[in-house]
Amino acid sequence: QLRLVESGGGLVQPGGSLRLSCVAEILDLPDYTVAWFRQAPGKEREGVIAVTRDEDRTYYADGVKGRFTIIRDNAKNAAYLQMNSLKSEDTGIYYCAADQLDFGLSAEYDYWGQGTQVTVSS
Repeated sequence: QLRLVESGGGLVQPGGSLRLSCVAEILDLPDYTVAWFRQAPGKEREGVIAVTRDEDRTYYADGVKGRFTIIRDNAKNAAYLQMNSLKSEDTGIYYCAADQLDFGLSAEYDYWGQGTQVTVSS
């Protein structure tokens, strides 16, 4: 359920960068796989990127590798999504997700954020 707090969304020009924040409430995020999903208008929610708790495996959706990175800050119980070279197709509502199990880019996570809007447009 809703256990994560997201922030950082907004309007960005194509080619720009944006960093989204995901802060966990109660749960210890270092012990969880962390993932980011997005949902474009009229589209299904899709997994964008996920990192296992030991960071021994990273999952990428098509077209995001080399542009998107998950950065952990264990002291703040947080994880950030750094997005560079943004394109219009990156537009959507972005959700942070966490789970003790490794679900990769499948939407089977137990804990979610409320979502934050990212719009890439000139």
